[in-house]
Amino acid sequence: MSDAAPRVVHRLVLEVRWRDLDAFGHANNASYHGYVEEARVRWFRALSTDWANETSAPILAAATMNFRRPVGWPASVVVELFAERLGGKSVTLAHRITDATDPGIVYADGTHVLVWVDRDGTTLPLPDAVREACAG
Repeated sequence: MSDAAPRVVHRLVLEVRWRDLDAFGHANNASYHGYVEEARVRWFRALSTDWANETSAPILAAATMNFRRPVGWPASVVVELFAERLGGKSVTLAHRITDATDPGIVYADGTHVLVWVDRDGTTLPLPDAVREACAG
């Protein structure tokens, strides 16, 4: 990875669902992580049908979420994933959640660190498809 700004590796538009809301009519904080997870899984599936299988899968090793402003309903959000750091057995994906109609409205940003492991929890090298997508 270079010192240049991280590049967008995946972009997904999602509808905020009624069930995402808390008692104040805003998307619950856990929903933000769910939006990022959905974008991440769809990105992995687009890279390779074998990104997770019977013998290996990614686990979430660390997560940060900076909540910038509440998401209401109805709304559509855009989740962008950025390849921030590529390690031998891990990848750090930065994320940003913005409004689908006004990208200047940032709802949240942060990072998720993923590590590939086998069924016993032993770390494994990153899948080639993930490495190539992040490095490219």
